[in-house]
Amino acid sequence: MLYRNSLPPRVLVVDDHAPSRMTAVALLSVDGYQVAQADCGQSALYSVFQHQPDLILLDVMMPGLDGFEVCRQLKENENTRLIPVVFVTALGDREARLRGIEAGGDDFLTKPFDQLELSARVKSLIHQKRLNEDLDHAEKVLFSIARTIESRDPNTGDHCDRLVVLGRSFGEYLGLSPINIRDLAWAGYLHDIGKVGIPDAVLLKTGPLSGAERAVMEQHVAIGETICRPLRTMQGVLPVIRHHHERWNGSGYPDGLTGAAIPRLAQIFQLIDIFDALTHDRPYKPAFSLEDSLDIMRQEVERGWRDPALMAQFEAFICDYLPQAAADPEGAAAPSLRHRCIQPGAVAD
Repeated sequence: MLYRNSLPPRVLVVDDHAPSRMTAVALLSVDGYQVAQADCGQSALYSVFQHQPDLILLDVMMPGLDGFEVCRQLKENENTRLIPVVFVTALGDREARLRGIEAGGDDFLTKPFDQLELSARVKSLIHQKRLNEDLDHAEKVLFSIARTIESRDPNTGDHCDRLVVLGRSFGEYLGLSPINIRDLAWAGYLHDIGKVGIPDAVLLKTGPLSGAERAVMEQHVAIGETICRPLRTMQGVLPVIRHHHERWNGSGYPDGLTGAAIPRLAQIFQLIDIFDALTHDRPYKPAFSLEDSLDIMRQEVERGWRDPALMAQFEAFICDYLPQAAADPEGAAAPSLRHRCIQPGAVAD
């Protein structure tokens, strides 16, 4: 047995051709795996959701639900997306391999099986799956910490959830890549994770902070960067965590960066973070109207704190993202915002 200190990995073999299925089962059993079987796509899906195998050896051509559709459904499901899928194809079947890649397959084997090749590929993919699961668990721990921090601070409410939604929408509006949009959304939860290292006496203080207290509070960006740096998947979020309090004219912190030296994603995040804070109640202020919030942000542009061009894009985005604000008769900002939406160049001026 290869796995003495834990239960052996589970492998699901899916093939409607019994002799081929039994051959794979026999070879995998020799290597010490727990092996389950399924003779059709529907049976395979049922088995996966019931028993969560560590790897699936999946025949391509089956009646009813073929291997491609089985794989596609598994990769689209959050609970099964990390399970490696190895397609079994005929030698030289290029079309099947291309379709398998499109469906999300992780590897390919040809019939008849080569025992050494089968053993090596299964072992490698199961090892990779467990590393991915460890990484996935680490990410979930970070998000859990971020949630805990948000719950500690009564000032923020559902601020992080709103930032995720707004970040994705603004990122799509700007035409950012899917990876950048993901990083922007993750930053919604993780930008203030460093506040876990800030004493409650400072973090929860309702009045103005002293100079010394502000210096302590400003450490949260470096603390957050340190917490998230070990995870490779977080590398795109680190610039936002560290630099979301920089200012265009260099008066921000922690590094006093100016202009384009401030990471673009951090600049984008700043705008959605500030906008959400302005448009929602806080213990020290009521929610401002949309137009008042945008006016405050325009004033920050005039002070040299924000990129004027990016602010113009953000304002145009808000007009598209919240079109009801321009038409809402109960909204105090309705006339002014409607006027602003039909004159997008006004901001840049």
